[in-house]
This record gives sequence, C-alpha cells and structure tokens, in this order.
Amino acid sequence: MGIKGNVRLWALAVALMCLLPAIAIAEVTQQGTLRVSFKGNLAPHRLPRSGLAPVAVSLSGAIRTTDDSAPPQLQEIKVALNRNGRLDYGGLPACHYHQIQPASTDEAFASCRRALVGTGSFQANVVLPDQSPFPSNGKVLAFNGILHGKPVIYAHIYGTKPVPISQVVPFAITRIKGTYRVVLTAQLPAVAAEWGYVSGISLDLSRHYRYRGQDRSYLSAGCPAPKGFHGAVFPFAQASFKFDDGRTLASVLTRSCGVKETKP
Repeated sequence: MGIKGNVRLWALAVALMCLLPAIAIAEVTQQGTLRVSFKGNLAPHRLPRSGLAPVAVSLSGAIRTTDDSAPPQLQEIKVALNRNGRLDYGGLPACHYHQIQPASTDEAFASCRRALVGTGSFQANVVLPDQSPFPSNGKVLAFNGILHGKPVIYAHIYGTKPVPISQVVPFAITRIKGTYRVVLTAQLPAVAAEWGYVSGISLDLSRHYRYRGQDRSYLSAGCPAPKGFHGAVFPFAQASFKFDDGRTLASVLTRSCGVKETKP
C-alpha cells in the first residue's frame, strides 16, 4: 500500500475515533493472580478547542484474582486527570468531616447537600468466621470538603451488611505540572479490612453552581485537537492501586474527544 496509504488509513481511523462518542472500555493490569480493571470517561464528548466547557467525569475500578482467592487489602487509590481539564471549587460550600461521620447516606446528604459534587457505589466481599464470603454493596456520596485547611473530596461510604456502617475517605487534591494537572489520592482506613476486602468502587463527579452571579462548574475541560483537526486522542486519566502486600498496579486510560465548533 505504501507509506502514504498507511498514513491516510491511520488518519481516517483517528478521525473516526474522535467523531464517535467515547466508549468506556476498561484498562486491565495484572501482577501474579491479582487483576485490576480501571474505567473512566467524560461527557459531553464534543468540547471547545479553545477555552473550557462543563463536563462530568466517571471513574471506576474493580479488583479480583484469577484463582478466586482473597486479594490483598487495598491501601491507596491515586487518580491523575489530564491537564486539559480543570477542577474548580471556588465559591462552592464546603462540608466538614463531623457533619457526615457517622451518618447514613440520607443523613450525610441532608447535612452537606450544598457541597455535593458526585455520587457512586462500592462493592466489597465480607468474610466472617465460619461463613462463606458474601457480597456487600453500598452508596457513595462525594462532597467538596476541607481537611486541615486544604480542599479535599470527601467520599462518604455507607453499607448495611453485615451491620450498618459508614466511612468517610478523604481524597487529597494535588496540582502538578506535565501531562496531568490534578491528582486525587485517598488512603483507605484500616477498618475496611476488618470484615473483608474492597472489590470495586465507582464515582461520577459533576456539579453546576452559581457564585457571585456567575455560572460555575466543578469540572470543566477542552479538547486538545490541533488546528485543522476535528478531534484528538489523549491520555484521559492515570490510576494506581496500592495494596498491603507491596504491589502497586497502575494503568493509563486513553480517550478521544471531538471539537465543538463555536459560531462566529
């Protein structure tokens, strides 16, 4: 076919990928029998080439072993978001730890609804003496918060099995330079290991609000497409999962975006 033909086919494939809505295909990494799958996406798919527009970001991770044995305990989650996005909490009400811990999902929402920035779910396998492991699912609410004078995302986790229990996991917000701009880091509490192990967690982040008479968005982004191109493929997010046996599994999600043309 020749070099020019191959280049044309590659360019066509990239163009089609950028014009079609992104599909949340999981990135899977494995060490030994431990396997982690990581998904993520942003909406809408079409974004401005210059400037930023409000977006919603979805993230999820699942943990399992290939031999059905109990995996090691998850100790830390770290997610870095691409530099073409921005996280903005200026003027957004802040929730405090004592307002949502201890609390049920409904109680936490009633206390900090004005600070809500996302919702999600978690899955765990509960292991009790002389009992077969059984699944336990629960809800997650994400709040804009303050911890030691610094902004965080509080993930309020509430489940009812084997007994009603709530946990608040702070995600520290760090700003860096390079391919990624914002890093969210959470240390999971040791109490999470008392009854079993985490098998999955998902979180959808999105919030529109008004501040000083202006519409604001907790998350916003643009499409990094060069001039003359209708879209781009880019590293959307990088995630790492650290376990108590010393293993860390990391992966990068590549996503695409289309350019939203603005009227002159």
